Amino acid sequence: MAISPPYPPRPGAPAGHALRHPHWWQRRWVRYGALITLLVLSGLVILALVREQTGTEGFLVGLGLAVFPVPLLIAAFRWLDRVEPGPWRNLVFSFAWGACAAALIAIVANSFATRWIATATADPSSADTLGATVIAPVVEESAKAAAVLLVFLFRRRDFTGIIDGVVIAGITATGFAFTENILYLGTAFGTDQLSGGSGLTSVTAATFFVRVVMSPFAHPLFTVLTGIGFGVAALSAERQHVRRVLVPFAGLLLAMGMHSVWNSSSDFGEYGFFAVYAAFMVPAFGLLTWLVVWTRQRELRTVRTELPAYTTAGWLGTAEPYVLGSMRARRLAREYAGHHWGKTAARSVAEYEAYATSLAFLRHRGRRGRAGADFVVRERELLHELWRRREIARPSLAYAARTTSPIPAPPPWPAHGYGYAAPPAQPYAPPVPYPTYDRNPYRS
Repeated sequence: MAISPPYPPRPGAPAGHALRHPHWWQRRWVRYGALITLLVLSGLVILALVREQTGTEGFLVGLGLAVFPVPLLIAAFRWLDRVEPGPWRNLVFSFAWGACAAALIAIVANSFATRWIATATADPSSADTLGATVIAPVVEESAKAAAVLLVFLFRRRDFTGIIDGVVIAGITATGFAFTENILYLGTAFGTDQLSGGSGLTSVTAATFFVRVVMSPFAHPLFTVLTGIGFGVAALSAERQHVRRVLVPFAGLLLAMGMHSVWNSSSDFGEYGFFAVYAAFMVPAFGLLTWLVVWTRQRELRTVRTELPAYTTAGWLGTAEPYVLGSMRARRLAREYAGHHWGKTAARSVAEYEAYATSLAFLRHRGRRGRAGADFVVRERELLHELWRRREIARPSLAYAARTTSPIPAPPPWPAHGYGYAAPPAQPYAPPVPYPTYDRNPYRS
């Protein structure tokens, strides 16, 4: 029977002294309860506000039409996140924050600021213009950025790079746009009810075409710039305090600027919207799409580059770095496990792939001097999770390797000096499956 070794003591905990229990407000269930309560109350308030402005029938019509782009956008962001999938709870929180908390902040703050400007200047038309082009971008992007900041601070292990920032920001903005579309589409439907508009000439059809067909990616595109800023901060070393603050702030400013230009398009003449759409939004969308896809491919290259060191030490099979660095090979491995052992086995292989990817990213940050103080503990945890799933995962990954490519020869890398030591002579059943760690090679 394999013996599970003890983990190293928590940094900063004095030997021989019990850890102090946290105060009641520091307990996890208290924080989760407070967050869920906040989101539920925000959802109820925003529901009442939108229904008050659109009416019950308009709300139901807006809800039915606004839901169309949501599955497509979520599927696109999940596709980007397939290399190292983040937990669903982060995505659920992000969408709920965007749809409830951020939308509520935006409605209340925008309305208050616009009314205050109209009263102060006695010019309602200029107040509306200023509210749309200046106040709304600042308020809305700040409210959406709060979700990215919360995940960055409190789910740091799940937030390790640019793709994580893009996904969290994009899902948050998708939730925000969903609520905003309900409001705009419901209001348009109410206008048609009063004016008798119908068919292609109706305000509802025009609003649906502009917001759902032509620009469903608008809000995600703006907020993704903030997410990229936080992603760059996540890749920075802990000692780079200025960079970790300024880069996310710069991303937020860019998001506000792009949002302002988009909202100003209606003031550029009859064809201003289409001019801004063609000359500004489409190129920006293409550039950011290329960036995130390129980043995704770079993550796969990082997996193929970093994991061979663990192969040489005996922790991974010879072909596993290749398989784990190919999305097609990964899929074949999951399908093989599901076909032979069922859905639970396929899920186990998917978890093995995710943990191995996290291990590669952790080692990559360590080699660049960007790993946190918990590097050793985290590496042990990931190795432990891989070892637990090896009986199912390794045959599946070997099948995927045989199907997609011949097994590559192991690289001529040393087996020691990378923060681990070689496992025993029987690597598949070691009495103590954890090595001795040496962090010196990772210091910069």
